[in-house]
Amino acid sequence: MSPTTRRSKPYRVKRLPMTQVRHNLGAVVKGVRLHKDYVVLEKDGIPVAALMDIDEFEDYLDLQDPVVQEAIRKGRKEYLAGKARPAGELLRELREGSRKKTQRRRSA
Repeated sequence: MSPTTRRSKPYRVKRLPMTQVRHNLGAVVKGVRLHKDYVVLEKDGIPVAALMDIDEFEDYLDLQDPVVQEAIRKGRKEYLAGKARPAGELLRELREGSRKKTQRRRSA
């Protein structure tokens, strides 16, 4: 999930009849886009389709990629093997490395 789609509140799933969605499509799409709502479209009370925010949909499609799935498996395996460290530690190292490079350029 990209940073812009992170949720701070529970998922909101609305179930709406297709006729209601047809008459209020703009408002339904606005809810999906702004509030990250999920909308299940029903025909005669039977779910037939769903709407979701485009960022989440793209993330979903990315997760279907076998290359991405393998990278996730590999990362999880490394994590379980203890080859992980806190993100703050890594970021601190990267910042320090960046500062050292800047200092070397200035002194040259």
